[in-house]
Amino acid sequence: MVTTPRTPQATLDLASLLAHPDSGGLTHIAGPSTGTWQNLTVDEPESATEGLLVLTTALPSTSWQQDALVRRVRDRGFAALALPGAALAGPGARKLADRLELTLLSVDRPIALARAGWQLQQARDALTIDYVRKVAQAFEYPAADLADLLGHLCAAIGHGIALIDSARTVQQAGGVLSPELHAELSFTPWISVARVGDAAAASVRVDSSTRRGLRLAVFDAGLSDVQLRALSTVAEIMMPAVAARILIDELDTVNDASSSADLLRAFIELRGVRDPDVHQRMAEQGWRTAGYHLGFQFTARTRVDPVGLLRAVSHELAAVSVESRVALSGGGVLGWLTFTDPPASSEVERFAGALNGVHQQLRRTRDVALGIGSLQSGETGLARTLNEAGDAAKIATSRSSSGYLVRVDSLGLEQLLLAWTGTDTFLPAAESLLAPLLTEAPELLDTLAAYLDHESGIQATAAALGLHRNTVSQRVQRAQELVGADLTSPETRLALHLACRAVLAPRG
Repeated sequence: MVTTPRTPQATLDLASLLAHPDSGGLTHIAGPSTGTWQNLTVDEPESATEGLLVLTTALPSTSWQQDALVRRVRDRGFAALALPGAALAGPGARKLADRLELTLLSVDRPIALARAGWQLQQARDALTIDYVRKVAQAFEYPAADLADLLGHLCAAIGHGIALIDSARTVQQAGGVLSPELHAELSFTPWISVARVGDAAAASVRVDSSTRRGLRLAVFDAGLSDVQLRALSTVAEIMMPAVAARILIDELDTVNDASSSADLLRAFIELRGVRDPDVHQRMAEQGWRTAGYHLGFQFTARTRVDPVGLLRAVSHELAAVSVESRVALSGGGVLGWLTFTDPPASSEVERFAGALNGVHQQLRRTRDVALGIGSLQSGETGLARTLNEAGDAAKIATSRSSSGYLVRVDSLGLEQLLLAWTGTDTFLPAAESLLAPLLTEAPELLDTLAAYLDHESGIQATAAALGLHRNTVSQRVQRAQELVGADLTSPETRLALHLACRAVLAPRG
């Protein structure tokens, strides 16, 4: 039985057959690993022809019968032989196939192979319809998310699938789209195909209202032009389902992000006071408060899609080898790294460097600043480092000299006070700065506050307090020594002034 005419419209090649989603379990055993043939013949070994011979009977079990079959097929002019059980061919038959340059192939389902060859040669529309039928069957299975949907589609068509933008692969299933092949795909036309070496891809623009600049690509090695054309059509058919799934996931992400943001806000507003309800909700989210934490916040300097920023931060943090959590906070992303055991200072520096790497990656497409808190422990410490990170991020938005990155540990306390006016951590910082005066000499604090209120004027301060000017001068000098501050610095004077106002302000 001959399945193709003697003058076919297209040639067959081994790579395309191997790349076909249903070539009957075809595998190469011996002989040339590449080949192009005009004819595909089924169960007619005595026909005077060329090309690929497919037998539905299994390879003989004895070595002399295997050798005889290989020789007879080659003598008849065939360049390739595919049959069940060829994987069990003995070393003699394999060496003979190599020497005679006969491609020996094993196939589990010979008729499926013949059908695949017919599709590639004569029935291009049938190949497309076959792909479409399999995609339709894949749609019958509910998908949990975009990754699940891509996995279903990949399993259905037997090729890799990737969702890409112009810079990277967003998500993929069934293989890895090489950067070289990605670079060859055009993002301008509706359909774009590309080849790099043995690999090829067909892609279509994704018509999504929420995610711009995406393409859906189907890729594999050994794809023929016929397969690429069919897969271009299949990509178009899959695309609306992918776009719909993106929208569904986007809405889920927004809802989850909003819920997480509310929870994190509630936790921070507790200021270290334990609330069983908040603690339970955090546990349900998988947010671990025990251990050691390093807070960070990415804050947008210009208009940025917050959910997109959250997604990008989560993606980049996946490469950081430590537990991390993130949530929306205002127009930015607030998060923390958690360590089970206290990390060494070198580890803290390494992970701070990793956060800086995430920041640099984000800045390629977004104008964001990064603030990093100090290492803290426990639930109270988590709240503290998150507050520090938020305050540091506020400073970072105007610090071009530091690359819009600020770490609390790298700043002097005076600098923090200047930027922390009105923040949740301002008062503790002020009390820390003025602690020597609060505990040892309260009268010096009053004198220092009056001195700064009167623009560092000794005579004006003395008149306001009813003291001798020498007494005021001595007290100011002593206060300066206890605090360890340089009052000749305008920045330090302002910081101390703000701190005095905060500490001496009436408490409601």
